[in-house]
Amino acid sequence: MTITRSVILGCGGFLPGKILTNYDLAKMVDTSDAWIEERTGIKVRHIARDGETTSDLAYEAALKAIANSGIKATDIDLVIVATTTPDETFPSTATKIQARLNMLKGAAFDIQAVCSGFIYGLSVADNMIRGGSAKTVLLIGAETMSRILDWTDRGTCVLFGDGAGAVVIQGTESEGAPSDRGILNTKIFSDGRLHDLLYTDGGVSSTRTTGFLRMQGREVFKHAVTNIAAAIQASAEQAGLTVPDIDWFVPHQANQRILDGTARKLSIRPERVVSTVSQHGNTSAASVPLALSVAVEDGRIKRGDLVLMEAMGGGFTWGAALVRW
Repeated sequence: MTITRSVILGCGGFLPGKILTNYDLAKMVDTSDAWIEERTGIKVRHIARDGETTSDLAYEAALKAIANSGIKATDIDLVIVATTTPDETFPSTATKIQARLNMLKGAAFDIQAVCSGFIYGLSVADNMIRGGSAKTVLLIGAETMSRILDWTDRGTCVLFGDGAGAVVIQGTESEGAPSDRGILNTKIFSDGRLHDLLYTDGGVSSTRTTGFLRMQGREVFKHAVTNIAAAIQASAEQAGLTVPDIDWFVPHQANQRILDGTARKLSIRPERVVSTVSQHGNTSAASVPLALSVAVEDGRIKRGDLVLMEAMGGGFTWGAALVRW
């Protein structure tokens, strides 16, 4: 018996041209290059220029993913954009991408799960493909986190950057074996009780402002390592695999210490973890697809490899997705 498997045909990433170094930040707040790198692993991050929007970044990443996948934009029947920083309160950023791609069919919408948005998007896309609601999906994680940062708060402004990453996913008939190419499973979770550890202090119905990002860093770190490790184990177990069976881990690029802590907890070899945090910072929903596109482009991730993507973000939300590349 055959089943429909959601296959990632291609991916692409885009970073704005403006670069903000740790030395630049040291001129703005009480910090230093050594302090930032020691605590986060970050050296530089990219920042959107004035007038450069989330949809601009998303569109460029989408073009690269479409070209990499070998399809045409007219083949796409669903656009999903995972973002915390949309161009406007409404309409969705996804509809703006749909228009710029001259798509005249299908649907487009945004999802909001903060840094976990791309993993949530993979789950939504996979289920819609397997349920027959979509055939070819363009999934984008895109953020301009610089627009919601308090640039006087050194505990948060040093962490985040802007960027976008995208994948094209298409339904393909397969035998349903773990060796088949495609998404093997997705696991998504949330715990709203942890709201106060990572949030923005504004919103449409509360303050009528965007607000600034606020975070309790130590508590976030503690929950991140525990929750992410559990999600990885749950994903591997559902597929009938063990963590050592996985070839590549593509994590949310929040902080190098979180990446290292998770790897130690699960005895993952450091060389199997794709890390781009030093050059990108935390780009929220864009970080996983950006890291994925880097590892695919430089040849580390090859056809047939088992790839585990994971993330955790405000809400709290977290999750994992296991893919046969």
